[in-house]
Amino acid sequence: MRGYDLDLLRYLQVLIEEESVSASARRLKVSEPAMSRHLAKLRAVFRDPILVQSGRRMMASSFALGIMDRVQEVVRAADSLIETRALANLRNLTPTFTIRANDLIVAALGLPLLRALRQDCPHCELVFAPEVDDPASDPLRHGSIDLYIGATDAMKSEIRRQTIFRDTMCALVRKDHPIFSAGITPETMTRYEYISVSRRGRAQGPIDAALRDHHGLTRRIAMVVPNYHAMIESMKDTDLILPLPGIVLDHISVKALGLATFEFPLSLPCIEAFQAWHPRRDTDPVHRWLRETLFRVSHTVFRNCGVPSSGL
Repeated sequence: MRGYDLDLLRYLQVLIEEESVSASARRLKVSEPAMSRHLAKLRAVFRDPILVQSGRRMMASSFALGIMDRVQEVVRAADSLIETRALANLRNLTPTFTIRANDLIVAALGLPLLRALRQDCPHCELVFAPEVDDPASDPLRHGSIDLYIGATDAMKSEIRRQTIFRDTMCALVRKDHPIFSAGITPETMTRYEYISVSRRGRAQGPIDAALRDHHGLTRRIAMVVPNYHAMIESMKDTDLILPLPGIVLDHISVKALGLATFEFPLSLPCIEAFQAWHPRRDTDPVHRWLRETLFRVSHTVFRNCGVPSSGL
């Protein structure tokens, strides 16, 4: 024996990933003194500091970073040995899964996901946490949420992600909006005022960049609302234009509401939504089952959107 076992390798994996004794202790639910003792043993076994001081924080040593992939592989392989038994026991488990997502995702995915999960695990519970301003990576690292679903760019590099659908922006207007008779061009688009959707209160986005950079045009924002559903039913009484993702149109009765849609005559970036999780959950068999179920349900719910092949 070389002085270490699988449990000690788990401590090594977490210390390298978290680069913090206190954060590692919280994650593994042990005391900080106990985690410090494990770090001391790892330093003795590998004859390397593992974590080194860098200003006010710790960082993984070059040696630790060099072996991280191999350590993770060994721990994941060991964890996979219990996967079959854990999944066979799903019907007797009572897990609560906490997922952060915006109202659009919850409205489209919430009930189909719950039904699919309960086919295998009838006593599970879903909690959709509200979106807030802190980076989505933080609650994933701290374990306060199990998954994040969205399209944010503010995601730490260690966070795992899998694309669940791609979409484009469309415009929602009243059915007899004058833009239809005038012809839909970048120029006619700027004759009318817009409603911008942003939970952070941001008025401008990719549409403004495309108008400005490719056509030298600007649009006028009359109102900013925090979610996509806030103004939909009121659009029939105004000439305002409401941009929204195409998946919204699959879940509202456009004609029944006296509304119509059109595609923007602009080169706009694709919306890529993904599910994200912390790497410590990679080989957790129940969490993997949750991710695979969510991916499968997303493929059905968002079938009109581009969804890549599975790869967890």
